Amino acid sequence: MPPKPKSPELSTLASPIKKRSVVHFVIDKLKEAMILKELKPGDYLPSESELTRQLGVGKTSVREALKQLEAMGIVEIRQGHGTFIPQKPAADAINPLIFQMILEQATNEDLLELRMMFEPAYALIAMDKARPDQIRALEDSVDQFERKIRAGIHTAEDDLAFHERMLECTGNPYIVRIGTTIHQLFKTSVSRSMRAIPDTALRDHKAILAAFLSRDPRKLVEAIRNSHKGWAYSLQVTAGNS
Repeated sequence: MPPKPKSPELSTLASPIKKRSVVHFVIDKLKEAMILKELKPGDYLPSESELTRQLGVGKTSVREALKQLEAMGIVEIRQGHGTFIPQKPAADAINPLIFQMILEQATNEDLLELRMMFEPAYALIAMDKARPDQIRALEDSVDQFERKIRAGIHTAEDDLAFHERMLECTGNPYIVRIGTTIHQLFKTSVSRSMRAIPDTALRDHKAILAAFLSRDPRKLVEAIRNSHKGWAYSLQVTAGNS
């Protein structure tokens, strides 16, 4: 195994501690170093002792901060080798954004507005950038959705798979990451739609796909907005039963 590269002296870390959790301070400093590209995917972090020296904090705080970052998939700790930043977060990493959004205690109307704003925007980007193989995956997701509805074994995941494939068509990792997080908030209401109006959901997907393939931005946005009507109804039913 090649020797571990020398850890950098990070200028971002050399600023005074504000009055807040020391662990959060360490996490914030590492976040700033990553934003400023002082730390990049694939880089090793300075050792615990070196971080303690650069930050002027206790080793226990550094260790706890690294454990929290590891749980979020931001760093990987390899015993005997050190801590490094992976190229991508692990698939099983904790996503703090979804918990933050849940704790916002937003209304169903807020959720509807979020979807009405976000979905047409990423769909238009997806339509412009989709590769042929991604378009085939989008078509396959609609075909599979229809087969499962006809067999009576459809779930919310089958509905959301269509939207996940469209997110992938954007080729934008930020959009994909935020979009998949937002979709988790939709899952309960989509499950209700799947039980109550699965054929409506299928019809909406086919209309969105047809507009997508036509490469007509106006038709695509119109098809997406029409699809929100049935979903908005399921949100109302959810609110009425709560």
